[in-house]
Amino acid sequence: MKSKLLIVITLLAGIISCSRPQSYHRDIIAAADRLFAVDTDSALSLLDKIDPSELTEDSLRAHYHYLRAWGHLRQNRSLIADSLITFAHDYYRGKDIVRDMRSGTVLAFYKFWVGDTHGAVSLLDSITGLDNVPDSLMTQALRIRVLLGASEYQGEEIIPLARRLVALETDSLKNMEARYMLCDAYLNAEKMDSALYIIEDLIDYSGKHQWGEKHFMLSVERCQILTELGRYAESEKLIDYIFTHAGPDNGAADILHLMRAINALNTGNIPLATGELAIADSFALKFRGKDETYYRSYSNLLKTMIDFKQSGRMKLSHVNGQNNRQRERFNRMQASQWESERGALRQESRALALKAESEHKTVIILVTGIAALISLAVAAWIIIIRRQRERDNEERIEALQKMVDEYKSVPVSHIDSPNLPALRRAMIQQLGIIKMVAETPTEQNREMLRKISSIEGETSGELVNWKNVFELIDNLYSDFYTKLHDRYGHTLSLKEEQIIVLMVAGFSTKEISVITGQTTSTIYVRKSSIRKKLGVPEKEDIVIFLRAGMAH
Repeated sequence: MKSKLLIVITLLAGIISCSRPQSYHRDIIAAADRLFAVDTDSALSLLDKIDPSELTEDSLRAHYHYLRAWGHLRQNRSLIADSLITFAHDYYRGKDIVRDMRSGTVLAFYKFWVGDTHGAVSLLDSITGLDNVPDSLMTQALRIRVLLGASEYQGEEIIPLARRLVALETDSLKNMEARYMLCDAYLNAEKMDSALYIIEDLIDYSGKHQWGEKHFMLSVERCQILTELGRYAESEKLIDYIFTHAGPDNGAADILHLMRAINALNTGNIPLATGELAIADSFALKFRGKDETYYRSYSNLLKTMIDFKQSGRMKLSHVNGQNNRQRERFNRMQASQWESERGALRQESRALALKAESEHKTVIILVTGIAALISLAVAAWIIIIRRQRERDNEERIEALQKMVDEYKSVPVSHIDSPNLPALRRAMIQQLGIIKMVAETPTEQNREMLRKISSIEGETSGELVNWKNVFELIDNLYSDFYTKLHDRYGHTLSLKEEQIIVLMVAGFSTKEISVITGQTTSTIYVRKSSIRKKLGVPEKEDIVIFLRAGMAH
């Protein structure tokens, strides 16, 4: 019994203390880390299984927030919700060169996302200035530094960084992208010859490797650089070449006609500039539809300049219109960024809500499981107690029956033996069992009494063996039943005799009704009948009356 209880308690303790251990989180994070190299989406999905509030160890918290932010960066997703990358970077600083560099790079990009571009650039400058850093780590930081510098139209500052990036990139496609970034840095620094040299080299490279789309876009860039250098004839020749090979309505037709308008404007051919600008506008409307704001920022500026060339006056309305369009574009971009950030926060909130719902269901399941186990434990305990009581009762009944049998076998000459008091107590206990069932008349108790009473013979469907009960009454109460039956047996019925002997033994009306199988109302009726038959006065006790009568 004790062993069963111990098992139940152990199970309950296991369920109650089933909060996920730190080793579980450590395994999930380690698996996600290994998966990042091949499948970033799956790695982030693994991390979504973790509730960050459950991470109590600093090492796990740092690793978790580092991986999440690094995954968002690799996927070009918003980092607006990755503020704890600061904690990860502080944790890894000076401890792990790989995570130190990567977390610092991600932190810089996070600063850029929240509008602190100056802070992002400063952090990246400190990172790219470190010595003895593996090339694979330095290229990541350099690439983002150059990109952020380009977004701020930096030229001279990022040229040496872009050169380092070109030198470090070993992958052919990434090296090509790095050289293009270097070209953009030269353009911002107004070093057009260097920019032209790089762009021509990239055109040759893309042509050899048959990168058609890249070759086309690089050729368009070359037209722009030639125009910037004032080599208008070369620019026009290249534009004609592109139209000949790519068709008059190619994807960059609006930009090419815009450059023709610039060439014409710079050479003083205002009518040609006006015509080319009108063609560019029509292509822009065709290609870009509603998303033509970027193109319009150039087109409207040229129209303002053409108007000035034709009238000799600068109209403030044109300048205001241009400025308003730029501001509108900026507002739309900012609104788009805010919406992106809100979307990221909504997505994170949704994920947290789903996780909370899942945890709520888990708690319900756990509580239900605990309640079921407790119910099973209580049921098992009750069954064990009942079985123990049944065994105890059976053993007691057997002992009592043995004592009664011994008592019956005692010769009359030994009736005053010292063992008589012990036998008398045993019979009183046997009668007490009958009274116990009468007090608590459950089906189980009734069945137990039938079983006990049938030891000495048939009970004929009664709860007790009445012959045995009458013998107990005779032995305990000086042959009361024998005297009652001899004197009133011809007057009283068997049921009435049963009621009288139970009354002598101290049974209540309700208990008598249980043992005799009659209702309490019937017992009251029979008591009234007994009074009439025996002439017992209404206010006198039946048992006292009978004992007094039998004594004479």
